[in-house]
Amino acid sequence: MFVHTSPCVRTLLLLYVDDMIITGDDPEYIAFVKARLRDQFLMTDLGPLRYFLGIEVSSTSDGFYISQENYIQDLLARAALGDERTVETPMELNFKLQPTDGDPLSDPTRYRHLVGSLVYLAVTRPDISYSVHILSQFVSAPTTVHYSHLFRVLRYLRDTITRRLLFPRSSSLQLQCYSDATWASDPSDRHSLSAYCVFLGGSLIAWKTKK
Repeated sequence: MFVHTSPCVRTLLLLYVDDMIITGDDPEYIAFVKARLRDQFLMTDLGPLRYFLGIEVSSTSDGFYISQENYIQDLLARAALGDERTVETPMELNFKLQPTDGDPLSDPTRYRHLVGSLVYLAVTRPDISYSVHILSQFVSAPTTVHYSHLFRVLRYLRDTITRRLLFPRSSSLQLQCYSDATWASDPSDRHSLSAYCVFLGGSLIAWKTKK
Protein backbone atom coordinates (compact mmCIF):
# COMPACT_ATOMS: atom_id res chain seq x y z
CA MET A 1 0.00 0.00 0.00
CA PHE A 2 1.04 3.59 -0.59
CA VAL A 3 0.94 6.12 2.24
CA HIS A 4 1.67 9.84 2.10
CA THR A 5 2.67 11.80 5.21
CA SER A 6 1.84 15.45 5.71
CA PRO A 7 4.55 18.20 5.74
CA CYS A 8 3.77 19.20 9.33
CA VAL A 9 4.51 15.69 10.59
CA ARG A 10 7.84 15.68 8.80
CA THR A 11 8.69 18.88 10.63
CA LEU A 12 7.70 17.54 14.04
CA LEU A 13 9.73 14.37 13.56
CA LEU A 14 12.69 16.22 12.07
CA LEU A 15 12.70 13.56 9.39
CA TYR A 16 12.13 13.75 5.66
CA VAL A 17 9.60 10.99 5.04
CA ASP A 18 7.58 11.80 1.94
CA ASP A 19 6.11 8.42 1.03
CA MET A 20 5.92 4.98 2.55
CA ILE A 21 5.19 1.58 1.02
CA ILE A 22 3.51 -1.04 3.21
CA THR A 23 3.51 -4.51 1.70
CA GLY A 24 2.81 -8.07 2.79
CA ASP A 25 0.60 -11.12 2.24
CA ASP A 26 -1.85 -10.43 5.10
CA PRO A 27 -4.43 -7.71 4.22
CA GLU A 28 -5.81 -7.64 7.76
CA TYR A 29 -2.42 -6.99 9.29
CA ILE A 30 -1.65 -4.31 6.69
CA ALA A 31 -4.91 -2.59 7.69
CA PHE A 32 -3.90 -2.88 11.35
CA VAL A 33 -0.48 -1.30 10.69
CA LYS A 34 -2.04 1.58 8.77
CA ALA A 35 -4.55 2.19 11.55
CA ARG A 36 -1.78 2.34 14.15
CA LEU A 37 0.22 4.73 11.99
CA ARG A 38 -2.82 6.97 11.55
CA ASP A 39 -3.20 7.07 15.34
CA GLN A 40 0.27 8.59 15.62
CA PHE A 41 0.73 10.62 12.42
CA LEU A 42 -1.25 12.66 9.92
CA MET A 43 -1.29 10.47 6.84
CA THR A 44 -3.12 10.00 3.54
CA ASP A 45 -3.68 6.50 2.21
CA LEU A 46 -3.28 6.58 -1.58
CA GLY A 47 -4.42 2.99 -2.05
CA PRO A 48 -2.67 0.19 -3.95
CA LEU A 49 0.82 1.02 -5.17
CA ARG A 50 0.88 2.29 -8.76
CA TYR A 51 3.74 4.79 -8.94
CA PHE A 52 6.75 5.37 -6.71
CA LEU A 53 9.90 7.41 -7.41
CA GLY A 54 9.52 7.10 -11.16
CA ILE A 55 8.74 3.37 -11.01
CA GLU A 56 5.35 2.23 -12.31
CA VAL A 57 3.69 -0.81 -10.74
CA SER A 58 0.71 -2.65 -12.20
CA SER A 59 -1.09 -5.66 -10.78
CA THR A 60 -2.66 -8.33 -13.02
CA SER A 61 -3.83 -11.92 -12.66
CA ASP A 62 -0.32 -13.00 -13.75
CA GLY A 63 1.51 -10.99 -11.10
CA PHE A 64 3.11 -7.60 -10.63
CA TYR A 65 4.77 -5.67 -13.43
CA ILE A 66 7.25 -2.88 -12.78
CA SER A 67 8.50 -0.45 -15.40
CA GLN A 68 9.67 3.11 -15.95
CA GLU A 69 7.96 4.03 -19.21
CA ASN A 70 7.12 7.59 -18.14
CA TYR A 71 10.65 8.05 -16.88
CA ILE A 72 12.04 6.95 -20.26
CA GLN A 73 9.72 9.34 -22.10
CA ASP A 74 10.94 12.19 -19.92
CA LEU A 75 14.57 11.13 -20.44
CA LEU A 76 14.15 11.05 -24.24
CA ALA A 77 12.56 14.49 -24.16
CA ARG A 78 15.48 15.89 -22.15
CA ALA A 79 18.01 14.21 -24.45
CA ALA A 80 16.46 15.83 -27.55
CA LEU A 81 17.84 13.22 -29.95
CA GLY A 82 16.68 15.13 -33.02
CA ASP A 83 15.54 12.07 -34.99
CA GLU A 84 13.20 9.09 -34.69
CA ARG A 85 15.74 6.32 -35.26
CA THR A 86 15.75 3.18 -33.14
CA VAL A 87 18.22 0.32 -32.68
CA GLU A 88 17.74 -3.28 -31.59
CA THR A 89 20.65 -3.49 -29.13
CA PRO A 90 21.98 -0.97 -26.58
CA MET A 91 25.59 -1.49 -27.65
CA GLU A 92 27.41 -2.99 -30.61
CA LEU A 93 28.62 -6.56 -30.10
CA ASN A 94 32.31 -6.87 -29.09
CA PHE A 95 32.86 -3.12 -29.35
CA LYS A 96 35.46 -1.74 -26.91
CA LEU A 97 35.26 1.89 -25.85
CA GLN A 98 38.48 3.57 -24.73
CA PRO A 99 39.16 6.86 -22.90
CA THR A 100 41.02 8.28 -25.92
CA ASP A 101 38.29 7.59 -28.50
CA GLY A 102 37.05 10.80 -30.16
CA ASP A 103 37.44 14.43 -29.11
CA PRO A 104 36.79 15.65 -25.55
CA LEU A 105 33.39 17.28 -25.03
CA SER A 106 33.61 21.01 -24.40
CA ASP A 107 30.90 20.68 -21.73
CA PRO A 108 30.51 17.19 -20.21
CA THR A 109 27.58 18.23 -18.00
CA ARG A 110 24.87 16.85 -20.28
CA TYR A 111 26.67 13.53 -20.72
CA ARG A 112 26.98 13.14 -16.96
CA HIS A 113 23.34 14.07 -16.42
CA LEU A 114 22.05 11.54 -18.97
CA VAL A 115 24.31 8.73 -17.73
CA GLY A 116 23.13 9.41 -14.18
CA SER A 117 19.54 9.08 -15.35
CA LEU A 118 20.38 5.78 -17.06
CA VAL A 119 21.92 4.46 -13.85
CA TYR A 120 18.58 4.95 -12.10
CA LEU A 121 16.68 3.50 -15.06
CA ALA A 122 18.73 0.30 -14.78
CA VAL A 123 16.80 -0.37 -11.55
CA THR A 124 14.06 -1.88 -13.73
CA ARG A 125 15.98 -2.46 -16.97
CA PRO A 126 18.66 -5.12 -16.56
CA ASP A 127 19.08 -5.21 -20.35
CA ILE A 128 20.97 -1.88 -20.22
CA SER A 129 23.06 -2.69 -17.14
CA TYR A 130 26.19 -3.58 -19.12
CA SER A 131 26.00 -0.56 -21.44
CA VAL A 132 25.38 1.87 -18.60
CA HIS A 133 28.31 0.44 -16.65
CA ILE A 134 30.60 1.01 -19.64
CA LEU A 135 29.39 4.56 -20.25
CA SER A 136 29.73 5.40 -16.55
CA GLN A 137 33.48 4.82 -16.73
CA PHE A 138 33.92 7.94 -18.87
CA VAL A 139 31.90 10.54 -16.93
CA SER A 140 35.06 12.34 -15.79
CA ALA A 141 36.26 13.02 -19.35
CA PRO A 142 33.65 11.99 -21.96
CA THR A 143 34.33 12.34 -25.67
CA THR A 144 32.24 12.64 -28.82
CA VAL A 145 32.48 8.87 -29.36
CA HIS A 146 31.25 8.13 -25.85
CA TYR A 147 28.39 10.58 -26.43
CA SER A 148 27.35 8.85 -29.65
CA HIS A 149 27.20 5.50 -27.85
CA LEU A 150 25.13 7.10 -25.09
CA PHE A 151 22.66 8.15 -27.79
CA ARG A 152 22.59 4.57 -29.06
CA VAL A 153 21.35 3.41 -25.65
CA LEU A 154 18.65 6.09 -25.76
CA ARG A 155 17.54 4.96 -29.23
CA TYR A 156 17.38 1.39 -27.95
CA LEU A 157 15.17 2.55 -25.07
CA ARG A 158 12.89 4.33 -27.53
CA ASP A 159 12.42 1.02 -29.34
CA THR A 160 11.84 -0.99 -26.12
CA ILE A 161 10.04 1.58 -24.00
CA THR A 162 7.18 -0.77 -23.05
CA ARG A 163 9.37 -3.56 -21.64
CA ARG A 164 8.55 -4.52 -18.06
CA LEU A 165 9.73 -6.83 -15.31
CA LEU A 166 7.23 -9.47 -14.17
CA PHE A 167 7.04 -10.85 -10.65
CA PRO A 168 4.65 -13.85 -10.96
CA ARG A 169 1.99 -14.42 -8.32
CA SER A 170 2.71 -18.15 -8.22
CA SER A 171 6.35 -19.12 -8.42
CA SER A 172 8.74 -21.50 -6.75
CA LEU A 173 11.19 -20.36 -4.09
CA GLN A 174 14.14 -21.93 -5.86
CA LEU A 175 17.10 -19.57 -6.02
CA GLN A 176 19.13 -19.55 -9.24
CA CYS A 177 22.15 -17.42 -10.06
CA TYR A 178 23.89 -16.93 -13.39
CA SER A 179 27.24 -15.22 -13.88
CA ASP A 180 29.75 -14.51 -16.61
CA ALA A 181 33.00 -12.63 -17.07
CA THR A 182 35.12 -11.21 -19.86
CA TRP A 183 38.63 -11.89 -18.64
CA ALA A 184 41.12 -9.00 -19.05
CA SER A 185 38.83 -7.51 -21.70
CA ASP A 186 39.31 -3.81 -20.96
CA PRO A 187 41.81 -2.50 -23.54
CA SER A 188 42.92 0.39 -21.32
CA ASP A 189 43.88 -1.47 -18.13
CA ARG A 190 43.30 -5.20 -18.90
CA HIS A 191 40.80 -5.53 -16.08
CA SER A 192 37.99 -8.04 -16.28
CA LEU A 193 34.28 -7.32 -16.42
CA SER A 194 31.92 -9.59 -14.51
CA ALA A 195 28.13 -9.74 -14.34
CA TYR A 196 25.48 -11.75 -12.57
CA CYS A 197 21.72 -12.09 -12.24
CA VAL A 198 19.70 -13.84 -9.55
CA PHE A 199 16.25 -15.40 -9.94
CA LEU A 200 13.86 -16.40 -7.16
CA GLY A 201 11.65 -18.83 -9.01
CA GLY A 202 10.53 -16.92 -12.09
CA SER A 203 11.32 -13.48 -10.63
CA LEU A 204 14.51 -11.62 -11.45
CA ILE A 205 15.45 -10.07 -8.10
CA ALA A 206 19.08 -8.90 -8.51
CA TRP A 207 21.60 -8.12 -11.22
CA LYS A 208 24.87 -6.26 -11.55
CA THR A 209 27.74 -5.54 -13.90
CA LYS A 210 31.09 -4.69 -12.34
CA LYS A 211 34.63 -4.01 -13.54
